[in-house]
Amino acid sequence: MPTTRPAAVAGLFYPDRPALLRQMLDDMLAEAGPAAPPSRPKALIVPHAGYVYSGAVAASAYARLGDGRGRIRRVVLLGPTHRVPVRGLALPEAERFATPLGEIRLDRAGMQRLADLPQISASAAAHRMEHSLEVQLPFLQQVLGDFLLLPLAVGEATAAEVAEVLERVWGGDETLIVISSDLSHFLPDAAARKADGATVDAILALDSHLNHEQACGATPINGLLLAARRHGLHPVVLDVRNSSDTAGDPERVVGYAAFAFEAGTDADQPDAEKGATLLRLARAEIASRLGHEAASPAQAGWLMEPGACFVTLTRHGELRGCIGTLEAHRPLEIDVRENAAAAAFRDPRFMPLGRGEFEEIRVEVSLLTPAEPLAAASEADALAALRPHVDGVVFEYAHYRSTFLPQVWEQLPEPAAFLAQLKRKAGLPADFWSEGVRLSRYGVSKWKEAAA
Repeated sequence: MPTTRPAAVAGLFYPDRPALLRQMLDDMLAEAGPAAPPSRPKALIVPHAGYVYSGAVAASAYARLGDGRGRIRRVVLLGPTHRVPVRGLALPEAERFATPLGEIRLDRAGMQRLADLPQISASAAAHRMEHSLEVQLPFLQQVLGDFLLLPLAVGEATAAEVAEVLERVWGGDETLIVISSDLSHFLPDAAARKADGATVDAILALDSHLNHEQACGATPINGLLLAARRHGLHPVVLDVRNSSDTAGDPERVVGYAAFAFEAGTDADQPDAEKGATLLRLARAEIASRLGHEAASPAQAGWLMEPGACFVTLTRHGELRGCIGTLEAHRPLEIDVRENAAAAAFRDPRFMPLGRGEFEEIRVEVSLLTPAEPLAAASEADALAALRPHVDGVVFEYAHYRSTFLPQVWEQLPEPAAFLAQLKRKAGLPADFWSEGVRLSRYGVSKWKEAAA
């Protein structure tokens, strides 16, 4: 008879009544849907706390699976061990995993393909009470329906060892990889937002050197980041919050984030080559207007497409100018050139850039996604909807208008302070609110020159 691992944390981390669980999942996925259009990610990073704490963040990733039902037939699921020490990665000894929504068959063939790797072992104990894997299963059942599961409890291992495992079971469009991890643990709210923001930046840069203070699932994340580099995937951050945003004590919070890893096209992948082109373009424009000689950057077809960007200049770590465009209304090449010149010479907060400063500035280019309205009937609604380190925000009231790029969350990690300063930037009091306020949000891909 096949052995089944029963649900261990149903009724604790998520509802144990099937009808209630399905309704909760439907509600979270529906709420996440408008901000997370369906796509075809190859991999996800999702949090694994109780659903009241991190379920909405996880839903922002699962909502992106779109047409996954029937297409995705296997899920490779990795999460850190919390109760039983493991050397390497542990497979279960069961043949099925159960949740209140039913049983999931395990991918025995895939497990067999891993059996000869020295970092792989089998351990029923490592899986028996492990919640980092289990809490993902109801989401996967709700979104995908029937699929095969290959679960791995990750203990002491290197990023290379995890990446080697992923390569063995990478598969094609039928295989989804899910990494389960929370971020920082038990810091005060402000400190957690700062720490988690740095972790988000590291993941977006595919930096595979995270430690376990940054993320409890640092080991499987690092392995995924190595594999993502090899396969040309780029990460998209979907949501970043902590437990004080939902149901926790602001003095001891746990951080949560969700990411999707997708294959990009030449036109939309925020890779290093594209970023280097935009940075050279911006610097060359500033140089030419100062009378310096500058090599013309290589031409690319995507530069002729409409685009909206911000160009930011810093000098010795301090802001030296920042000008941008919120809506794509001209070719990206022209937008970058004009905004670079404006940041250098027409930012009203600064004197025009001098020739002697040119070699001391660092250029950053932020490429904006189209803005979408942020529905908020009150300021409290707006604060609850904002996603720190993810959202760029546009504030509008009558003739007042202002924006902050997502980078500003690094200086203002708390939504209340972020919104207050955004209102002040527009020329309104920090405590201003009216029914006529309109908010919208956008995302950015950003590149910055290395320090000299």
